[in-house]
Amino acid sequence: MSSASGSRVVVTGATGNVGTSVVRVLSEDPDIASVRGLARRKPGWSPPKTEWSAVDVSSEQAGLAAEFEGADAVIHLAWAFQPTHDPATTWRTNVLGSMRVFDAVAAARVPVLVHASSVGAYSPGPKDHAVDESWPTHGWPDAAYTREKAYLERALDTFERDHPGIRVVRMRPAFLFKRESASEQRRIFGGRFLPGPLARPELLPFLPDIPGLRVQALHTDDGARAYRLALRHEVRGAFNLAADPPLDARVLGEMLGARTVRLPRGAARSAIAAAWGLHLLPASPHLFDAVLRLPLMDCTRAHTELGWRPERTATEVVQEFLEGLQHGEGADTEPMRGRKVG
Repeated sequence: MSSASGSRVVVTGATGNVGTSVVRVLSEDPDIASVRGLARRKPGWSPPKTEWSAVDVSSEQAGLAAEFEGADAVIHLAWAFQPTHDPATTWRTNVLGSMRVFDAVAAARVPVLVHASSVGAYSPGPKDHAVDESWPTHGWPDAAYTREKAYLERALDTFERDHPGIRVVRMRPAFLFKRESASEQRRIFGGRFLPGPLARPELLPFLPDIPGLRVQALHTDDGARAYRLALRHEVRGAFNLAADPPLDARVLGEMLGARTVRLPRGAARSAIAAAWGLHLLPASPHLFDAVLRLPLMDCTRAHTELGWRPERTATEVVQEFLEGLQHGEGADTEPMRGRKVG
């Protein structure tokens, strides 16, 4: 069967949007003997077969090799989206912290490393057809998120060359949402004072139709199932993960019953840049630039080699997320605290 039979799995970034889903899915798998979740702060939540360690991957004293000792696989999810005004800080966690994880995997002789890459690692690409995993991964250089994801792709290229005995899998999901992540993602991208209850279709006067704004989404639990399948199957390399249909103003307008109004890219970017410059909006205009250029992903490889298909459509994912925003949904971990505002 699988290399994960009776296995011990360590998950970094285990208390965030993706981490909570991955830990839960693994804890429910009878072939997984134990799960160790690493996070900066231990949560109140504790599913079966799971133990926690308070670890900050950005710290040189993290002691990651000791945490990985005896593990059959490490799933690396730890990531910091903020502060967007201080890219050196996110670089320390996301890039230098990830490289510490990779080095510790090698030092502890862990046979499997599953890394959370992203659609954001891809170079600009088409919006009218999907690309497979061979599309270049140079990101968009002006946005910290895409720059860091792309840099780590190169770091993993070197890691695989130097450690051919370690099976490395790179997950490249679309934007991940679930009901419980609503409050966290509102704070990360919309700001802590954006009222969640305002996320109601009937309150939207119109939806801006911005040229190039066509993206893919995925339910976080569906993404977590792909991570589990990557442990079960002897696969290597990258896997695109996304649900249909691609989301644009037309699809969202039909879903929400809202009319669309064409808005030039320049006007939208200027508004975002002004709000970001005044520290009113956490999401940077550089990320907006990157999103406009992201390619659509073909997920055939995940379907055929992992036997994976999402259980929810992209529109169902958005609907669930909006309901979570309205009700201030969250979870019993520090990053996922539920709040309607503040």
